[in-house]
Parts: sequence; C-alpha cells; structure tokens
Amino acid sequence: MFLDLLRETIWSLMGNKVRSGLTILGIVIGIASVITMVSIGQGAQKSISDNIESIGSNLIIVRPGAQRSGGISSGSGSGESLTLEDANIIKGQLQEVKAVAPEISKRYQITTKGNNTNTQVIGTVEDYLTARNIKMESGSFFSDQQIKSSAKVAVIGPTTRDDLFGIDVDPTGQFIRLKNMEFQIIGMTQTKGGSGFSNPDDAVYIPITSAQHYLSGDDFVSMISVAVTEPSYMTSVQEEINTLLLRQHNISDSTQADFSLMNQNDIISTATSITTTLTMLLASIAGISLLVGGIGIMNMMLTTVTERTREIGLRKAVGVRKIYINLQFLAEAVVLTFFGGAVGIFLGWLASLAVAKFANMTTEVSLSSIFLAFGVSAGVGIIFGFYPARKAAAMSPIDALRYE
Repeated sequence: MFLDLLRETIWSLMGNKVRSGLTILGIVIGIASVITMVSIGQGAQKSISDNIESIGSNLIIVRPGAQRSGGISSGSGSGESLTLEDANIIKGQLQEVKAVAPEISKRYQITTKGNNTNTQVIGTVEDYLTARNIKMESGSFFSDQQIKSSAKVAVIGPTTRDDLFGIDVDPTGQFIRLKNMEFQIIGMTQTKGGSGFSNPDDAVYIPITSAQHYLSGDDFVSMISVAVTEPSYMTSVQEEINTLLLRQHNISDSTQADFSLMNQNDIISTATSITTTLTMLLASIAGISLLVGGIGIMNMMLTTVTERTREIGLRKAVGVRKIYINLQFLAEAVVLTFFGGAVGIFLGWLASLAVAKFANMTTEVSLSSIFLAFGVSAGVGIIFGFYPARKAAAMSPIDALRYE
C-alpha cells in the first residue's frame, strides 16, 4: 500500500508541474527565511557572548560612581571614589580572588618619528594580564619595581604597533611620546581581537603610578577588575567586595554606595536573554512567509480535490476505503512540504554563508534550527493538508460521479 500511495502521490504532483512548483516555492521561501533569520540571531548571540568573555574570565568589575538602574542613579557617589588602597584591600582580604587589577584609562594622542595614533592608554598593574586573559607576544610586562618607581615604560598592543611602526616590526626598545614625555616600549601583547573602544590590541599599557603622576594628576582609579578563581564563587565574592568597600568608604547604607559592581556572568545572561528574544522575533517574522506557504498548499489541495472529484467518486465506488482517500491527499501535501523544506534548508544555509561573507556578520546554523525547520514543514503539510484530504474522503460516491 505504501508503494502504491507513493506512486499515486508522485503521479498526481507531476501532473501539474507548474502549480506544484509554485506551491513548493512558498514553502522554500518560508523555511529559508526561518533558517537565515535564526542563524543571524544565534550568530549575534555567540558574537556578543564571545566579546564579553574575551575581556576576562570570572570577572567582576568595580566602577566609581553610584549604581545606575534604568538610567536613574541610586546613591550619592561621584566618578572619583576608588583608589589603589581599595584594590589592595580586596586582594589582601579575599581568598577566592586570583587577580585584582586597578586601572586608569583614557584616550591620548601617541606619536613616534613620522607617525601618530589616537589610542587608549591604560595605567595598570601586572595582575591585569591575568584578570583580562592577555598574553605577551614579545618583551615583558612592567614589574612591581617599575610600578613603585613610576617608570616611563610602556607595553603596546599589535594594532598600535602596526599604526606606529608598521606590520611585523618588533617595537621593543623603541620610544613613544605621550603628553610630551618619552616612554620606552618594553613589550607587545599577543593579538586577542576586539573592536572599537574595547579592543585590547589597540592600546598602550603603562604603570598605574606613572599614569597617576604624569597623566591624571590624582590618586583615583577609573576601574578595578577582579578575577575570581571559580565561577561558583562569583556571587559570594561580589557580596564580599560590596561589604568591604562600604566599610572602607564609611558608608552604612548600601543604597548610598559611591561605587557599582558588574558581574560578568550577569552581563552574559542579560545579553543572551536579549539576543534570544531578538532571534525569536526574527524567526516569527520569517514564519509569516511560511504561514503564507501553508495557505498556498491548502489552496492547491482544495483545487486538486475539486478537479479530481469524479476520480474520487470512482475510487469509492469500486471499494477504496475512506482512510486511503484521506491518506492519498494528505501524502501529497506532506511530500510538497518535505521537498520544499529540504530545498529551503539548503538555500537558508547558503544565505547564512552569504550574509557572513558579504555583510560581515556572524551567523550560526545549528542542528536545532534545522530540525525545527523540518518539523515545522511537516506540521504545515499535515495541518494545511488535513482539511482538503478530509473533504475528499467525505465525498459521497454517487454525488462525486455526477459532478461535472
């Protein structure tokens, strides 16, 4: 019976190639749209998560100023409330912390002989390498002795090296000018990747004491990065840091804190939630075209039932059971959607590759999205094919034979 049903289905669909092709096209467009939109959404989610994780692992960031929620400040803190002493207290009193890196960062114009660039200058300590997962390509990072003596030394990123000295040039031993002061380059970091203001490859690192003495002129820091030993300690360490700094700043009411804490895991969770919602929105919009394709299948099947009324009457008159008539027309709808779904998945995959290559966007086609597309295509065929098939099976053989 199965082979007979398959042959009947193929014969019926091949009988009107143009109409079958146009019906399949609606499903193809719908499935391809869903695959492409979901891949763009999942690619965006992965890209954002990777960018957040690239700044460091198990990271808690302490910033000066009051905590903000929805654009409204709580507390009374200013932008100058954190010092090196705060960082030393965190490092000295918390056991679950593996690195504490205070920093002062601001963009400056950097010049060399014949070249210049505007880049981020970060005054920090040796723990910055551990906290932010940065490795050295050549030379060395500044030592504790150089920090204590406010030495005029610098470590640069590979992008800054390219802008100032050219590609593949070893900058170690060269000099750069920063606010009319010469700093000697003692090392270069490995390429890490990034973009915009958060690009660690386009930066100059100097001792934090040098930044305080020669650049900012005060004892405040703009951020403290705290790397925790294990992800399970993130929440408890964040609470301990909050308690320590409140006591250090003589603040009894936590709502009046003059600092704010950001947990890397919370940032990733929030970003993932946003991108998941975006992916669902994109998939829903693309799903509208799939719905239109399903209506096209129903329209075609109803037309087919009308055209083959006498044939249906003849089949029933010679004893073909109602369930077989039902299966015949339902199978035609399912074959249309499965074929259209297969072609749509292939075209959706190609479209995702094209978006990644020509639009410079990250896309990711997952097995779950493919299974979802196949499941949806099968569901569309069954749902929109059920009514025409039921209508055909319910026909009276006498009325069907009389139909003109």
